[in-house]
Amino acid sequence: MPKIRVALIGVGNCASAFVQGLQYYGKFEKEDYIGLRNPQLGGLEPRDIQVVAAFDVDDRKVGKDLAEAIFARPNNAPKVTDAPLTNITVHKGPLLDGIGTYTKKMVQISNTPDSNVAEILKETGTEIVVNLLPSGATEASRWYAEQALAAGCAFVNAAANFIASDAAWAKRFEEATLPLAGDDLIDQVGSTTLHKTLLKLLSMNGVRIAETYQLDVGGGTESLDTLDRTRDAKRAIKTQSVASSLSYKAEVVAGSTDYVDFLQNKRDSYFWISGVYFCNAPMQIDLKFSTVDAPNAGSVLFDVVRAMKMALNKKLKGAIVPVCAYAFKRPPQMLPLENAEEMFKRFIIENT
Repeated sequence: MPKIRVALIGVGNCASAFVQGLQYYGKFEKEDYIGLRNPQLGGLEPRDIQVVAAFDVDDRKVGKDLAEAIFARPNNAPKVTDAPLTNITVHKGPLLDGIGTYTKKMVQISNTPDSNVAEILKETGTEIVVNLLPSGATEASRWYAEQALAAGCAFVNAAANFIASDAAWAKRFEEATLPLAGDDLIDQVGSTTLHKTLLKLLSMNGVRIAETYQLDVGGGTESLDTLDRTRDAKRAIKTQSVASSLSYKAEVVAGSTDYVDFLQNKRDSYFWISGVYFCNAPMQIDLKFSTVDAPNAGSVLFDVVRAMKMALNKKLKGAIVPVCAYAFKRPPQMLPLENAEEMFKRFIIENT
């Protein structure tokens, strides 16, 4: 079976987890795919995914083999497997707004001339461009979406910028007969999904939620960039996503609050839920949830890439709503978790 040819925009922690995951699961038979939500999706396995191009701006990554670049500073995602040389050289992309005020001291900008991204995408036969830039890189994310259109590639926006959920961008991909997915990739075991599930479960059992918050603290460059440039935007996205799990109005706050460097690539989430149940009796939940950040993107990205390959095969175009609702915090159409799951399952069945 031909490989699903993917280009990665940004060789940070998420790219490291993705590339390591391809190597890690490539060693096993499908019955040993522990840790994946969907070992097979429409007949496609993780081993069917191949990274064929990558772009970054850091001098410690540009010009290096992708297998070396994923472990270069400031990356701090855990190393779970040795990655053999890939013969994929990381190309220099344009800087634009890819680096924020808080992260510019952590990144060593390469003076290598910018590469012709659209041409490289064509030369490598890239089918799907995956945007893994920091959330504050709005201009850069849109620029790479333009390159995907120019090269005839599907586009996956994992960042918290509005592309798939922007009607104008969705229309452009529809007119180009290309699929689009986004925005703001959800985690495999993320705080937002856990929060929504808790609220849904409580509501189903007759609890009336009055107030709830979810506050995230993390290390890594993405957490620092969020603190610098996108805390308010990401808080709005997460708050809207969490609130959508309730059929009534409650006081909801959800979002990132701070950066702690010694957490490295870890993230701590704090939940507080207050409500009433039988005869107006009060209840409260106060808990902490800890994860490693970068691997949280791996399983979901595997699903998105394979689903987008199916969309390409079926010549689907524009924002692919079932994929967006299933895998992203800010899809074009916000749906309850169970509805999004069912829609995604139907999409896979209908397009296999």
